[in-house]
Order: sequence, then C-alpha cells, then structure tokens
Amino acid sequence: MDILLRFYELVPVTLAQSLIYAFVAFGVMLPFRLLSFPDLTSEGSFPIGGCVAGAMIAAGFSPPLAILAGALGGFLAGSATAMVSLKFRISSLLAGIIIVTMVYSINLRIMGRSNIALFQFDNLFDMVWPGMNNTLWQKIIFLGIGVALLLGLAYAFLRTEKGIAFRAVGANLDMAEAQGIHSWWHIVLGFGAAGALCAFAGALVVQSQGFSDVNIGFGVLINGLAAVIIGELITGRNSVWRQLLAPIVGAVVYFQIISVCLALGLAPTDLKFATGALVLLMLAAPKILPGLKRGGDREKIRETV
Repeated sequence: MDILLRFYELVPVTLAQSLIYAFVAFGVMLPFRLLSFPDLTSEGSFPIGGCVAGAMIAAGFSPPLAILAGALGGFLAGSATAMVSLKFRISSLLAGIIIVTMVYSINLRIMGRSNIALFQFDNLFDMVWPGMNNTLWQKIIFLGIGVALLLGLAYAFLRTEKGIAFRAVGANLDMAEAQGIHSWWHIVLGFGAAGALCAFAGALVVQSQGFSDVNIGFGVLINGLAAVIIGELITGRNSVWRQLLAPIVGAVVYFQIISVCLALGLAPTDLKFATGALVLLMLAAPKILPGLKRGGDREKIRETV
C-alpha cells in the first residue's frame, strides 16, 4: 500500500519531467533513425541550452528570448558535429565526443561559474500562467500542448518534398545523392535541429528547477536513447507517424518506470545504473527472447548502437 501511495505521489512529477525530456528523445531519434547517423551531441547541446538560458535570464533577458538563444546554441553544437564529421571524414560518434568536450568549457565561459540560481527570476511557466511552475498539472497540460505541436509540425514537414528528401538521405545516402539531393545540408540541418530540440529541453529544465548547472547534461543521452528504444518496442517504426510517436511515448513510459523504481525504494543515486541496465536489456531482448523477432522492425532495435 505504501508503494502504491509513493508511486501515486511521484506520477505527476515524473510525467512533467517526461514531457520535457520528450524533446530530448525526439532530438536523439532524429540523427539515429531518420538520418541513420549516430550522434552523441545531446550530452553537450542539452546543457548549452540550459547554461545560455540561465545566464541570459540572470542578466535580465526575458525567458522566451533566453530559450530561443539556448536553442540556437544547441543548433550550432549539433551543426558543428555534422560539419566536423563530414568535412574531416571522421566518425560522427567521435565528432560528437569532441564537440561535447569543447562545449563544457564554453558553458563555463557563458555562465562565468559552474552554476547559477534562478529562483528570484521570472520563468516561462509563470509568465504563461502565474504559479504554473509550482502547479504540476498545469505544467503537464502546457508541456503536453508543446509536445503535440512538435509532433504535428514534424509530421507535416516530413510529408513535404523537403521532408521526403530528408528521409531519403537517411534511407539510402548514395541513392539520395544520385537523385540530386544535397546530402550535406540535410545532415547538417538534421543534426542542428536535433541539437536545438535538446537545448530547448535544457532551457526548460533550468527554469523548471530554478538553477542552471554545467553538469545537467550528464546521462541525458542514455535517457533519450532509453526512451526511443522503449517507444519503438511499443509503437513500432513501420511508418513515419509511428517513428515520430515512439520517442514521446517512450519518454512517458520510461519516466513512469523511474517512478516505480523510486516507489520500490531504489536510491536516486542508483538510477543511472538502472537506466543502463534497462537499455542493455532492451537491446539484448531480441537475442534473449527470439519470439520478439516476429515483430517486424523490432529485431532491428540493436542497430541503435
């Protein structure tokens, strides 16, 4: 009974978190799935969004402008990873590690110190509706509307001519280039969009929690990847709509799994280990349980790594 009560108390908190991190999961999914280029830049673009937004809000800028600036920083980080990988012909994973390492120092320069308290400053949530930041269900509705808009805009874009070209680059790079599609720009813009989404989430997180810190991006990639994998196991990925829905569904389910772990008494310090174990289990599931291979694309889940 106590476990159910603790879970019930945690659900609104983790649901609000899941809707913010749905933007991260979406950003992780773009290069991994739609472009077929693995990317680690979310570990750097997420904190740069938070650090830029935090520094600007502390300097007196409005929260919406700070969020836009943070998203731009994430866009530049993602684009830089793509440019380094394409220009110098090195692995996108290695390029991402290089950019993430450099971004850490940039974040320290931006903030001037390792963290900034934002409790006394305005935030986006309270600007939209006074007291929203301390009212979980209002925040959940607001964030849910934002996630729905992202899903709708992404689906509409991928059905356009440019969206089809974007998907073609990820499906078959050589064939796309043979059809006259400029793959470089699609990859750079795709990585940039992924970075902007992660940075946007970082800017929301710092305003939600009331402080910005250079280390807020630690582990965000594995959280996003876990959400994508879980979502794909639930929704599948045999259509554009299902593929776009997967990271959002996965983020919600993943954070409810976190709620269950906390309700069962797992220490917060052990959640990273639990997340890694969960991702490992999901990746190994098709081998451990051969019956999962009948699920069409589910056997391809291991292509994530």
